[in-house]
Amino acid sequence: MTTAIHDPFIRTPEEKNIAARAERMAAAFAEKAAKHDIEGSFPFENFELMRKEGYLKLTVPAEFGGDGRSLYEMLLAQERIARGDGSTALAAGWHVGLILHWRTVRSWPPALFKRLCHDVVHHGAMINSFASEPATGSPSRGGKPHTTAVKTDGGWFITGRKTFSTLSPILDQFIVTASMEDTDFVAEFLVRKDERVRIEETWNTLGMRATGSHDVILEKVFVPSDHLITSFGQGQSRTAVDDGAGWLLHIPACYLGIAYAAREYAIRFAGGYRPNSLPGPIAELPHIRQLIGEMEEQLIVARTYLYSLADRWDRVPEGRSLLRAELGIAKKLATNSALSIVDKAMRIVGGASLSRSLPLERYYRDVRAGLHNPPMEDTVIRSLAERAIQEVMGTNE
Repeated sequence: MTTAIHDPFIRTPEEKNIAARAERMAAAFAEKAAKHDIEGSFPFENFELMRKEGYLKLTVPAEFGGDGRSLYEMLLAQERIARGDGSTALAAGWHVGLILHWRTVRSWPPALFKRLCHDVVHHGAMINSFASEPATGSPSRGGKPHTTAVKTDGGWFITGRKTFSTLSPILDQFIVTASMEDTDFVAEFLVRKDERVRIEETWNTLGMRATGSHDVILEKVFVPSDHLITSFGQGQSRTAVDDGAGWLLHIPACYLGIAYAAREYAIRFAGGYRPNSLPGPIAELPHIRQLIGEMEEQLIVARTYLYSLADRWDRVPEGRSLLRAELGIAKKLATNSALSIVDKAMRIVGGASLSRSLPLERYYRDVRAGLHNPPMEDTVIRSLAERAIQEVMGTNE
């Protein structure tokens, strides 16, 4: 894995340093990515390196000792980490992304958020939010959790099963959504791992095999009253401030990072492969150059949209809630572009691309996971249609 001579999306010396640190880590992650993919094992050593590098505090507010980095800067780093290992990037993205989100919307009780930030900065703590369940599907669809929170003296007892619980092997604390008994409300709780929390290693998938997204089972886990983060009714917003969910751009950044790695591998292959039937490398063939040009076009378009949108999100806080549809487009565009880029890279390399001794088949499997990360494509298209109809019909009234 190499560094581009010039990346037009790096605007300042500070951003160059952020990118360089991520590239150093990505190079180390790439060395063991195939091993963890084959085994389906969790890359604990990758997160230990992130702790040593101070990366886990990337988006923690500066007032609490963190780096306080912007959405744009977070994406620069996350995209590069994905070039080394997509699973590690996607998993880390939930941690740094959620902290950016909570920093923005301030939905946590202040003392509790300060404690979380302290743990991240000084102890390398990590966190994620577990909302998916077998019976409800994606939480973005609005299903009510089967996980229940029952009121007791001094707090709550929480019981349930969460699926797609990324980072579960390494977390000592996490957020859980649960239905509050005898009410129509759903709440988010900070749960600290104890003997009543069990991880069932169910994660055995086609792609993103090293994210540790196992099932987490809670059996009457006690949560103190002051660990209730927020509660909300059906159809209500869970936060007072609407940030448009900009933090979820860590997802398209991840898949574009994987696509970048596939593009780089294919170009290097094309430049060095010289079958004896040709006078030079296959990179000189018109149809190979056509594929390379198409890969480049798709990568440039998707990255340009992603980073321009992140810049808008950073610069205009009061307009963030209005960017939700555009944020969805960024994920849809990036994911489908990544799928196409990896496919073209495999066409360039040919039959060898199917070999498990090469990284392309892993890239191919990993980018397909993007189709199942939020927001879903049909949701994005529906929201665009609703906005367009409202705009036109409103104009005619």
